[in-house]
Amino acid sequence: MKGPPQVEVTVLRVFCAEDGSHGNPLGVVLDGPSVAEDDRQALARHLGYSETVFVDDASEGRIRIFTPEVELPFAGHPCVGTAWLLRREGHEVDALRSPAGKIPVRFDGELTWIAGRPEWAPPFELRRAESPEEVEGHPVVTDAEVYLWAWVDERVGTVRARAFVPEVGVVEDEATGSAVVKLAGALNREIEVHQGVGSVIAGRPIGDGLVEVGGRVVPD
Repeated sequence: MKGPPQVEVTVLRVFCAEDGSHGNPLGVVLDGPSVAEDDRQALARHLGYSETVFVDDASEGRIRIFTPEVELPFAGHPCVGTAWLLRREGHEVDALRSPAGKIPVRFDGELTWIAGRPEWAPPFELRRAESPEEVEGHPVVTDAEVYLWAWVDERVGTVRARAFVPEVGVVEDEATGSAVVKLAGALNREIEVHQGVGSVIAGRPIGDGLVEVGGRVVPD
């Protein structure tokens, strides 16, 4: 690898709050083929984001996703952020294509939506807590992939959550779209998840085994 200075990386924040704050940082290499296959994992580790995306074909929406430690076939905030960026760059794709499969994309006002299948998500344990306060005060989980969640308001579908994914090199993730795909699918209802310090993720089942997740994206 020639080194990070020779690689152009666009940095976004995904699943931001309504005022554009917070969100999960994402690195996107729009010219994916400029980084050799053998160098991608090292670059993702060097950048240190929970995920880095390599766009191998912008017009077709073909992408690869790497955490600091492993490649993922599917992940929520990388797909939402990349869909938003491709549109900004003039590529009107209706789907992304990752190793997991075809990922439908749509836009609705300030929100960018993608759809995935719960079985594509990492093997999170969906661990329900008794209260949002229990979620917030819980110690970091270091020995398992856990999505810890509690109802803020079950009637309207508001959730407080934290994600721990040490096996892929992410101690605690600020916003985890794939976990919301899994949670919304398990609950079989529309939810709004407040995760991490201040990120907001919308999720809803749409039929045929698919669950949409959506949120705001801003350039960082």
